[in-house]
Amino acid sequence: MSDNRFNIVFDGTLLPGVDINTAKLNIAALYKSDVAAVERLFNGHAVVLKRDLTQSDAQAYLQALKNAGIDARVEPVTLIELNLSDVHQPSPVATPEEPDSPYAPPQARVGEQLAEFATLKPFGVEGRIGRLRFLAWSMVLSLVAIAVISVFAVVGLALVSTDSTAGLIIGGFLAFILCIVFIIASVMITVQRLHDLGWSGWLWLLNLVPFVGSFFPLVMMAMPGNQTANRYGAPPPPNSTAVKVLSSLWVVLLALIIVGALAGGISAIQDEYENTLESSYQSSSQITEEIEVQAQSPANSADDAAEQAQPPVDSAQE
Repeated sequence: MSDNRFNIVFDGTLLPGVDINTAKLNIAALYKSDVAAVERLFNGHAVVLKRDLTQSDAQAYLQALKNAGIDARVEPVTLIELNLSDVHQPSPVATPEEPDSPYAPPQARVGEQLAEFATLKPFGVEGRIGRLRFLAWSMVLSLVAIAVISVFAVVGLALVSTDSTAGLIIGGFLAFILCIVFIIASVMITVQRLHDLGWSGWLWLLNLVPFVGSFFPLVMMAMPGNQTANRYGAPPPPNSTAVKVLSSLWVVLLALIIVGALAGGISAIQDEYENTLESSYQSSSQITEEIEVQAQSPANSADDAAEQAQPPVDSAQE
């Protein structure tokens, strides 16, 4: 009869020689779904894959399933079966996360599903870090560098006092190795910060360009990163308390530098002022002495002239 309708029923049976994982992948590809959505089709219970088909459509559908390795069967539809199915086994509402069946409207994912936040990778050039974490990691690197340089300075002074040539050579080699390590760590931190901005890590080379390298780090510290995922991955996780504390140390350090610069400038101005006053005092003293000398010179000249004007006294007259 041309009015007969058929269902496609599947109970988890596979064709001989077909692996279950291969079958899952095939049926997921056939229905444009994912493997997780078709997992429940293989629980051993009979499941109606497609309802109310004509005989020709049912045979074509069955052949497509057999090509995928699925051993399904065609069953005729009866009015009682339809009523019982509608009353006792209502179909759940399809959701985007868990579709009712593989024949639900396709909900393909575009690209790879990314996590909400990326995993931090301090020792690598992959991943992203924000402005505060960039400042915090740079502060940690700076503190470690200062500590290591202090230790090497003390050891170097000790070696110089003992005049140990071999020790100086070994110390210089270790200092060179540590310098390379710190440079590599700095490059990795900078590259991850550039990734957060959506820029290529090769832009780190701008730090080596004269004039540009003097303000390019300020650009990286000032510009906000992408709030959503970019081509370098998901955004970094929220900043922790340690990150906020370490990044704020830069503010303290900057304040100390400014205070020190102001104190040095004020001290230099005060010294210059005192030197100017001293020079002025010495100049005024010299001028006063010259005036006094000039004032005494006419009186002495008058006395000498008076003495010369007096007539000589004859000793016989006296």
